[in-house]
Amino acid sequence: MLAAPSCAQTQRSPTTPPAATPGLPAAGASFDWRDAVLYFAIVDRFADGDLSNDVKVDRAAKGAFHGGDLKGLRERLDDIADLGVTALWITPVVKNIDGFVTGAGFPDWAYHGYWADDFTSTDPRFGGEDELKALVEACHERGIKVLLDVVYNHAGYGSRYLADPATRTWFRSEEAGSCGTDDLTSCLSGLPDFRTELPEVADYLLEAQIGRAARTGVDGFRLDTVKHVAHEFWQEHRRRTREQVGPAFFLLGEVWGGDALVLDPWFEKDELDAGFDFGFQGNVLAFVQKRGRTIAFDRYLASREKVRPGHLLAQFLSSHDVPTALHLLQGDKTLFRLAATLQMTTMGIPVVYYGEEVGRPGGEWPDNRGDMPWGDRKILPGGGLPRDEALHADYRRLIAIRRAHRALSRGAHSGLLADQDLLVFLRRDAESKDAVVVAVNRGDFAKVAAFAAPEEWNGKGVNDLLSGEVIAPENGSVETSVPAKSARILAAQ
Repeated sequence: MLAAPSCAQTQRSPTTPPAATPGLPAAGASFDWRDAVLYFAIVDRFADGDLSNDVKVDRAAKGAFHGGDLKGLRERLDDIADLGVTALWITPVVKNIDGFVTGAGFPDWAYHGYWADDFTSTDPRFGGEDELKALVEACHERGIKVLLDVVYNHAGYGSRYLADPATRTWFRSEEAGSCGTDDLTSCLSGLPDFRTELPEVADYLLEAQIGRAARTGVDGFRLDTVKHVAHEFWQEHRRRTREQVGPAFFLLGEVWGGDALVLDPWFEKDELDAGFDFGFQGNVLAFVQKRGRTIAFDRYLASREKVRPGHLLAQFLSSHDVPTALHLLQGDKTLFRLAATLQMTTMGIPVVYYGEEVGRPGGEWPDNRGDMPWGDRKILPGGGLPRDEALHADYRRLIAIRRAHRALSRGAHSGLLADQDLLVFLRRDAESKDAVVVAVNRGDFAKVAAFAAPEEWNGKGVNDLLSGEVIAPENGSVETSVPAKSARILAAQ
């Protein structure tokens, strides 16, 4: 599941203390979430660094624990850093229920971390709180921020809280027949729903989650199921995180179906910093598959800039809650590359879902939560699963380009050309005087992109940052051929 964000009405930049990633262009004197590239990993599915904490692991079963843990993730951080990402989001690490449920037609365990059994403890299957702190420190050494996924809306099926008379009244539950029918009082997927409107419940949850953040040094939360918890709770949550962890503590939320308009109530009330843009995947995949007019897609990209000033959208191609992009594209990596190019050249925080950068096919749930492919490396649980290293190299290039050009992360969008299958748009950042033109041809034949050179390019040659080709403007105009199903990212030399 996912969550949503918010901030004040005055213009501001969500920033945190200085950080830099070796080998890639620095984003500036301080870390700015506008320039972030976020990598999302399900801890259990990434890498198993400690076989001794493998409890009821069955790597052949889609719904079982596969053994991934915080130590394994820490040991593979150089792979994540090498990609060029600047932030890492990991699934919840609280102690989860020990059993499984069968509503899906197979034993379905809490490997994902969203079915809590004890919010005050870290699940030993993931390695304990010391391992979380070690992961955070190792990330910080590499200039990577860490967002910890947290849940306030519900506990796990059959959680110990329901059996304890002291905490049983904290919930609405199907067992008690107390579930409501609206967003705030419904029992999502039949899970016991916390009565977060009760002060003792809110205090317990806030102390558990924010306390863990303060002890381990995480840089922010990814907030699950935001619309199922009242605004008053999120306002208190914001106040306490600022007071107990610091004013730079970043809050990225999941409001299902979120976009700039849907998320605005949480932004307006200063409850969140950023939220997931659920429309991005569908719009981008439709465009690269020639569904819909090019001009309409250009207008969609421009509309994303309507987000409240000081707040951000986070765009994903795949996640643990929706079918993966490569699956929806029927394995067409050419179109997937176009989609990734558009993701990395538009405003907002691009979210890379673990393994999609090496061609993990994914699929519908639960295949969208498969193991990280490690190729020939003997890394459990995904050792032996094939990797596309050429796609990985393309991701590295796209991320490096984005980080080198603030026009791509902060710039304003201007459509230059929308001619059937060819889309050309300008991204311009006035502060850095950076201008980048992106040309995407979704068609089956080469197209010529011709446009007036931005004033920032005057007197300079032009590079295609993807291919390295040099283009010479003539009389203030640029003209270049864009091959079929490919893209160019153009900037002044």
